[in-house]
Amino acid sequence: MTLDIDTTSNKQTIVKLGTKKLVWDSTVWRSQVVLPMIKKLLEDSKRPLTDISEIKVHPGPGSFTGLRVGAAIANALAYILGVKVNKKDFVSPKY
Repeated sequence: MTLDIDTTSNKQTIVKLGTKKLVWDSTVWRSQVVLPMIKKLLEDSKRPLTDISEIKVHPGPGSFTGLRVGAAIANALAYILGVKVNKKDFVSPKY
């Protein structure tokens, strides 16, 4: 199952797990809502954390702090689960 994390906006945070999606509309403490959102999606889906087989984090453009929060959470979870982050569908921007 794929976990999608989008923390690029300074107005909302979006986390998607499979076909389920949560949107948090707030400009305050984005870093503190991402993990509880993931936990809620897993509980609602009745799936364990180990069912996550891939993590996609939105690469931007967007809020610098938001990008760092999303990337840090994605990388930490990927390390724990032994999965890849953005292994496909990520195209490096051309400058």
